[in-house]
Amino acid sequence: MGRPFGVPVYVAPSWFLVAALITWVFGGQLERVLPELGGVRYLVALFFAVAFYASVLVHELAHTVVALHYKLPVRRIQLQFFGGVSEIEKESDTPGREFWLAFAGPLLSLVLSAVFYGALHLVQERTVPSVLLAGLMISNLIVALFNLLPGLPLDGGRMLRAVVWKISGKPMTGTVAAAWVGRALAVGVLIGLPLLTTTRDGAEIGGADSLTDALLAAILAAIIWTGAGNSLRMARLRERLPDLRARVLTRRAAPVTPDTPLSEALRRADEAGARALVVVDGTGAPTGIVRESAITGVAEHRRPWESIGQYAQDLREGMRVSAELTGEELLEHMRSTPATEYLVVEETGEIYGVLSTADVERAFVAAMARPAS
Repeated sequence: MGRPFGVPVYVAPSWFLVAALITWVFGGQLERVLPELGGVRYLVALFFAVAFYASVLVHELAHTVVALHYKLPVRRIQLQFFGGVSEIEKESDTPGREFWLAFAGPLLSLVLSAVFYGALHLVQERTVPSVLLAGLMISNLIVALFNLLPGLPLDGGRMLRAVVWKISGKPMTGTVAAAWVGRALAVGVLIGLPLLTTTRDGAEIGGADSLTDALLAAILAAIIWTGAGNSLRMARLRERLPDLRARVLTRRAAPVTPDTPLSEALRRADEAGARALVVVDGTGAPTGIVRESAITGVAEHRRPWESIGQYAQDLREGMRVSAELTGEELLEHMRSTPATEYLVVEETGEIYGVLSTADVERAFVAAMARPAS
C-alpha cells in the first residue's frame, strides 16, 4: 500500500473480512442514531472502517519510527485481522529501548483519541462527522487500553518484559514473566469478556449476542495465548542462537585444481583429514565448492576418469562467509544467499573451510532440543 519511512505496508486478506464486519456492525448502529441516512449509512460505516485501520497504521508507524531511531531494521508493516503488526527484525539491546519501542504505539493511539475528542467539540451533535469522530475516539482509546494490558504479545507485555529485564538483568526472565501473564490474560478474556458484555440488569445469558461475544472472546483469547507461546519460543531461539558459530561448524577443506581426478581429490582430502573440497585456480584462489551430494553418487570405478571441476559449484556473491559469523548474523547471511555449501574464510581472505547447510540445521535442532537452564 506504500512505503512510509521506507517500510512497505501490506494489507492481509483477513483485513477485508474485518472491514466488512465493522461496516455491518457500525452501519446497524448508525440506523439507530441517524435513521435518516438510509442505505447511505453503510458507505459512512465503510469510511469509518478505513479510518479506523488508518489509525491502526499510525499506531504501527509509531513503533516503526522508534525502531528506526534505534537502528533496528523493520521488514514490513501488515494490517490484518484484529489490528496490525510491525515486523522488527532485531531485538532491542537494552530494556529501556524495549520499553519505549513498545509504549510508542499505545501512546500515539491515546493522542489520536484525544485529538478526535477535541475535534468532536467543534462539530454539531447527531451528525455524520460527530458520529465518526466519536467512533474513532472510542476505538482508538480501546486500542490503546487493550494494547497496554501487561502480557505478551501485547505492547503492555513488552513493557512488562522490559521492566522485569531491567530488574533481573536477564531478558529471558522478562520474556517468561510477560508470556505467562499473557496466557493468564488469555484465560481472563475467554471467561471475562462474555460476562462484561452481558446486560447490566442481570438478564440471563443467551441468544445470538451472547454467542457472538463468546466467539469473539475465544478468538481474542486464542490470539493472545498463541502469541505468548510464540514469544517464549522466539526468546528461547534467540538465547540459543549464539551456539551457532561458523568457525565451529565449518568442515576442514582440501584445495584441488579443477582438472584433478575425483579419486585423487578424495585421496588428498582423506590424507589431510578434510571433509570438504574447494576448487582453486593456478594461484590458489578459490573458484568453487565441490557439492557433497554430487559426488556421493559417482561409482568408484568412474572416479579416476572424472575431473573434480565438473562437480564444483561456482562461487557466487554471498557464498563467502566470514569465520567470525555467529547466531542471527550467520542465519541471516544464509537466508539472503541460499546454498548447500559456503566457503568460510578468515578476515585475511585465507580459506578456512566449507560450511554445510545440513551441519547448521543439525546444530540448530540440537541447540533447541537442549532443556532450558
